[in-house]
Amino acid sequence: MIRIKIFIYVLTAGLFLTGTGCKKYLDVNKNLNNPTAVPVSTLLTEAEVQIGNAMAMSSGLSGGLSVYMHQACTRGNADGYGIKGDNFSVENPWSLFYGAIADMDVIISQGTAESRLKYVGITKILKAYTFSIMVDMWGDIPFSEFNKFQNGIKQPKFDDDAAIYPQLLTMIDAGIVDINNTAANPTVPGADDLIYGGNMGRWIKAANTIKLKMYTQLRRIQNVTPQVTALLATPANLINTTVESFLMPYGPFGSTDDRNPGFGDYTASQRGQNVSPWVYEIMKGISSPGATYTSVFNGITDPRMPYYIYNQLSIVSPPAPPNATEYRDGPFVTLYFGSLGPNRNGAQQNAYSMFGIYPVGGRYDDGLGSAPPAGATSASGTGAAPYRMITYADRLFLEAELINTGVYTGDARSVFSAAMSAAMAQVDYVITTYVKPTTQTVPALGLQTAYINSILALYDAGTTAKKLEYIMTQKWLSSFGSNVDQYTDYRRTGYPVLFDPTNPAMAPGGRAQPPLAGNPLLNPQASVPVALSKAFPESLPWSQSEKDLNANAPAQKVPENYKIFWKP
Repeated sequence: MIRIKIFIYVLTAGLFLTGTGCKKYLDVNKNLNNPTAVPVSTLLTEAEVQIGNAMAMSSGLSGGLSVYMHQACTRGNADGYGIKGDNFSVENPWSLFYGAIADMDVIISQGTAESRLKYVGITKILKAYTFSIMVDMWGDIPFSEFNKFQNGIKQPKFDDDAAIYPQLLTMIDAGIVDINNTAANPTVPGADDLIYGGNMGRWIKAANTIKLKMYTQLRRIQNVTPQVTALLATPANLINTTVESFLMPYGPFGSTDDRNPGFGDYTASQRGQNVSPWVYEIMKGISSPGATYTSVFNGITDPRMPYYIYNQLSIVSPPAPPNATEYRDGPFVTLYFGSLGPNRNGAQQNAYSMFGIYPVGGRYDDGLGSAPPAGATSASGTGAAPYRMITYADRLFLEAELINTGVYTGDARSVFSAAMSAAMAQVDYVITTYVKPTTQTVPALGLQTAYINSILALYDAGTTAKKLEYIMTQKWLSSFGSNVDQYTDYRRTGYPVLFDPTNPAMAPGGRAQPPLAGNPLLNPQASVPVALSKAFPESLPWSQSEKDLNANAPAQKVPENYKIFWKP
């Protein structure tokens, strides 16, 4: 009995130490008389991987947010806006972010003592970026008291989100100062820096661009024109080319599984992420039969479709899916958001359309169709697509938004055009530089030009509000599969217009192929019963593990009513 009590006590203590955002690990092998330190280079690599995984599809925030932003459909809790605090899509990112921050705290402390300020500088930038994402997702979070065990703080308070942002901007500036310190140890990271390979100039550009993004997010509650003007006055100090984009790379190796987490659907026994019919119809430029809502880019087909969406069915006489399906347009097969329809749960393992070569390093859609995993890495697709944190295209879309909303002066049309061109170039860059499929294929320049000109024609005829919708919708398409900033952009601007399954005017419906024997197409969405768990959430619920183990955690929020401070 005594042994049982001791075991329970130790187990409880262990869970307490590992289960919260202030995670520490019991190290029974540590010799207190002969302490050792983990090299800052090792910690930097680990921190970067954790941050990428915390944001990516499947393992991180984009898994659920891709559904919230109507680029994916799933049968999980994200369907119907129902993510909860104990769901993997909250618990895992929360733990990964705080694990990365704990590593970065060691880098900053140890690197400062060793005068390795290049490491310290980029770590401060990366730490500020990580906390900014957490604030954008959750609002109030443990900040000032996180990782303060040496001060006797075991259960950190949740700081006010509005008070955290200014400190992050200061932290970024401090990181730039450290990088530029010429008196410090000149050692710079190399391959241990997965993001920029120790290129200090690009880290400074990323730092300034992170600040630009944060100021853009603050524009509705304060005058940020001076700060924005100072940053945009010298574009060369920002991410200014595609190769300077702020990306978290992944590898092609299945043995070590360093591939993009979203690539897991290509080898999974049950696929969990299906492409949303909403993004599909917008990219194809079609509206629902008889619907009163017209697709924002009606009649304009996006040339990126075969890079974004891989259809397992062949476009040539596509066979019937194994079961009746909710939505079908030729080889494109998926389900509806929030559906309670009779065909929602039918097995379609080798029929559902998947995320393609661009967002997750999957397959390019050549129209011939093939069911993974047998064809997952043959003709194309290695899983080595990066998570795109801030691309050059994103930076230009930010500038176009700032001009459109009167925060900055300039030619919004020319910047918007450049942003769309950069978004197209980004597809080419990711495929040829990272994914490196056996058969390389990139969007045809002629198709890109025609598409951009068609969008600009709509832009020229639009009101100021409509122009902002075009800008934000193109940014949403550009960041396909990297959904964290999409969620923030929508809450800030109200764009892009998202699918509302309760509104028959927005009902998409399968079309383009006649019904096949034994597999008739379903009626449009308007005839399919739907159930929403709640209204669109203004934030994500806090980690339930944090709440259970941290006495200073607030009561669980109502996500649809909890606004982040930057939204008035």
